[in-house]
Amino acid sequence: MLKSIIITSILCVILLCSSILFAQKSDQDLTKAAQNPIANMMSFPFQNNTNFKMGPDSNRTQNVLNIQPVIPLMHGRIITRTIFPLIWNPDYTQESGTNFGLGDIIFTAFYSPESKGLTWGVGPVFQFPTGGPDFGTGKWSAGASVVALAMPGQWVIGALLNNVWSFAGQENRADVNFLTFQPFINYNLPNFYFTFQPIITANWEAESGNQWTVPLGLGLGKLIKLGGKLPVNLNASYFYNVVTPDFGPQYQVRLLAAVLLPASLL
Repeated sequence: MLKSIIITSILCVILLCSSILFAQKSDQDLTKAAQNPIANMMSFPFQNNTNFKMGPDSNRTQNVLNIQPVIPLMHGRIITRTIFPLIWNPDYTQESGTNFGLGDIIFTAFYSPESKGLTWGVGPVFQFPTGGPDFGTGKWSAGASVVALAMPGQWVIGALLNNVWSFAGQENRADVNFLTFQPFINYNLPNFYFTFQPIITANWEAESGNQWTVPLGLGLGKLIKLGGKLPVNLNASYFYNVVTPDFGPQYQVRLLAAVLLPASLL
């Protein structure tokens, strides 16, 4: 009973503070801020990626839920993003079924200076071998990440790029040299928005012909307010992989829900 009262009280405080601190921002401003990966506000995205028709029989499904809190520091000059991947991999030892585990955690810290017109950030990215033998690389990896975007009118246009290389870890595991490139184009209408956010990857350690995954697709999104106060960004996208490794998925459905909180709550 006491636990429920405490949780309810915390939620009420969050709703009240969000309402007050976001009061001067229009829904369209909040929507565009939610589409900015280095905006000066806290967000707690839950991004679920379901990959269909993968594996040697091209008939299996994988699910990856990325919990990726974004925390701004130093008045928004430093933006941190941590990705906790929860993975359901097909069990190829059986005709059906999945295995569940935590993947390798990824942490990025962007330095984002004040700028006009073009917003940008750059910083290190670290990948920790938390996935174990079944869900991770078994390697400690690090690299660099850069993001840039512009928000003219109803548009939010930009891209995020990073590459990580392994520098330590299990000697019997393959080296890591992995690129992630995510262009994003959002067009905002009064009640919803169109989004194009494919996640293009390249595993430089893989054999030729199995390095790239290139999805193409579109999505729809909308900003809602829980209780009329707490902003939550929702979107759903469909992607078809025009390039994929031999046993990679043929298509993907992505669902995202991101709770937005003002940085001044910190």
